[in-house]
Amino acid sequence: MKLLIAPSVLSANFLRLEDDIKLINDSKADLFHLDIMDGHFVPNITFGFGIVKQIKKIAKKPLDVHLMIEKPDRYIDEFKKSGADYLSVHYETCPHLHRTIYTIKESGMKAGVVINPHNPVELLSDIVNDADYFLLMSVNPGFGGQSFIKQTINRIEKLSNIISANNSKALIEVDGGVGLNNAKQLADAGANILVAGNSIFSAENPIETIALLKDVK
Repeated sequence: MKLLIAPSVLSANFLRLEDDIKLINDSKADLFHLDIMDGHFVPNITFGFGIVKQIKKIAKKPLDVHLMIEKPDRYIDEFKKSGADYLSVHYETCPHLHRTIYTIKESGMKAGVVINPHNPVELLSDIVNDADYFLLMSVNPGFGGQSFIKQTINRIEKLSNIISANNSKALIEVDGGVGLNNAKQLADAGANILVAGNSIFSAENPIETIALLKDVK
């Protein structure tokens, strides 16, 4: 399948957020990636339902909402109402993960499971046919602009093999330190969706950068 690009709105300029959303609308990007942080599961706090609703009003591409929050089950319905099309939860926050995945799917959203860099991808084996996608964190969650963890390449390959061995259709998404310098490696290892923040919004020409990421070979 074609590589999907999901610009991370956390790296946008919030003083001119509407302009940056329209920029993504006009680009070859496939999704808007929205990081929701609660100050508990991760040390940072970002934004909530209100901002998601405002973005949804003008976004022309699906919203890929990544919950870095404790007790995400409480908020599934509200994020659906706010406009989320994809909703991912952390393996580390869900004691009843199977139930959480199917609650997300039953609400009409694509269900994703996120796993932190220190946890082995083999933990996802038993749900590989349940989730629609898996998000591998390639930095420690909580802040933008971190350096890419190189071991992620091996983790993508391992997860790709698990998905193939189980005849799963799940996609692999990667988030953290993604840019033109490593996009090809990630795609070659088996990544299907690349989340990129600083490498897009700090670029001289963000639309061109998105196009180059999209067409990496």
